[in-house]
Amino acid sequence: MALSTIGTNQIASEAVTVPKVTDQVLSSRNLLINGAMNVAQRGTSSSGLGSDTSANFIVDRTYTNSNSAGRYTASQNTVTDLPGFANSLKLDCTTADTSIAADEYLLLQHRFEGQNLQQLKKGTSSAESVTISFYVKGNAAATYTIELYDFDNTRTFSQRFNVTTSWNRVSLTYAGDTSGAFDDDNALSLILMMWLHAGSNYTSGTQNSGWAAYDATTRANSSDTSFFDSTNRTFEITGLQLEVGDTATPFEHENYGTTLAKCQRYFQKISGGSDRFVYAGKGQGSTTVDATIPLTVSLRASPTMNAVDSRAFNDAGLTTSSSTTPTVNNYSDNDTHLAINCGGFSGLTNNEVNTWGLSSNQLNISAEL
Repeated sequence: MALSTIGTNQIASEAVTVPKVTDQVLSSRNLLINGAMNVAQRGTSSSGLGSDTSANFIVDRTYTNSNSAGRYTASQNTVTDLPGFANSLKLDCTTADTSIAADEYLLLQHRFEGQNLQQLKKGTSSAESVTISFYVKGNAAATYTIELYDFDNTRTFSQRFNVTTSWNRVSLTYAGDTSGAFDDDNALSLILMMWLHAGSNYTSGTQNSGWAAYDATTRANSSDTSFFDSTNRTFEITGLQLEVGDTATPFEHENYGTTLAKCQRYFQKISGGSDRFVYAGKGQGSTTVDATIPLTVSLRASPTMNAVDSRAFNDAGLTTSSSTTPTVNNYSDNDTHLAINCGGFSGLTNNEVNTWGLSSNQLNISAEL
């Protein structure tokens, strides 16, 4: 039958199934960002990790954090043995920790804004199931836990998955939760957590098998593998996807520019060095410059920044240096400019026009959840 002659009457509804629908028709279904691990704005490797409970980003949007005597290296790894994927996030254990204290953990996390989850209908009788899928492999067989944590309503749902020495696609479906709606805003509502190492504070209870009120002791499983059991241990993941429904559809690939722009809602950087980029500003008193930075895309929220080496100039020949942390002077939702305030200078004149720029290092502008 010619394609042009096929209409709705020629297609039985039961014949139209998800596996038969093309990726193009099913676009914009992955609720998380950078699941192919392609974007890594902060760098491609970091070593000696393990004791830092704050977020350690290698690839954008998915990060690790930990509290352990064990140590590991996290890297954006080149994939050569999984057709369709070029990059992964890889963890390599470098210091083992076989005496697991009660409060230890190693987590891989991805966080979501509530306004991007309203289609889940959470907290209603029509709550939708979601399916997590990803490709994973390790140096040896292992079993770990994935938890969905509802931050707004402190509810959790955990399931276990297996790792082998070859790439394997894992698919786990989480039933819809009729209790507790997600807030409709730009704040944190949901966390996807992979428990790769956990002490008894998180494993001593009976792991829940459905949505339940938060209980720290049921989040992971006492029978799970510890990533820190050997310095041979590795964990490698790519193709991470969270979608509405009870079926894992093919991974949704998108062009690099699209993914980068999505990541830049949460993190942008400006490279420094020899006044590589300069921005218009004015003196605010004698020691501070107010300047405006153009953003690539609007940020999720008012950001934090890191300490940088910077200089201010004016047409009278003044050059003055600073090594302080810029602060936000003015932020507006959906705006593509950021007004900042940077102190630590000398000899400035109030309200006199200056230019401001980085003399070295890199300005990190973070609006992560």
